[in-house]
Amino acid sequence: MQRIPVNPWSWSLKLGYNQAEILEQSRRQLVCAGQTAVDAEGNPQHPEDMRNQITLALDNLEAVLNAADMGFANITRLGIYTTDVDEAMKHFDLFGSRFGPVAATPPMTLLGVTRLAIPGLMFEIEACAAD
Repeated sequence: MQRIPVNPWSWSLKLGYNQAEILEQSRRQLVCAGQTAVDAEGNPQHPEDMRNQITLALDNLEAVLNAADMGFANITRLGIYTTDVDEAMKHFDLFGSRFGPVAATPPMTLLGVTRLAIPGLMFEIEACAAD
């Protein structure tokens, strides 16, 4: 797959994402459900701890990607939902630590929401990926 960044402005690059990407020569596409801070049985983890919720949500997303023989470099779009945008933004270094080493800057949207499906969860991330 070839990825061609589309950035009529450069400000989003400082935040770690492209405004858009053209994908050429893709073989497979993966659409992931929202991943949160739950254990293997679906039990919420890390109440009131945004940093650890983001870490576990990213771990769970990575597990889904790995099950499809993909990784963070394959992500073509992210949708992020949080009950506290300001608190989530404090921990976006976690994204840099996962996406930076693979030079991935997928387009993304961050939305503040009243609550997520499971009480106590503060962060959810969904992704599309391709190879």
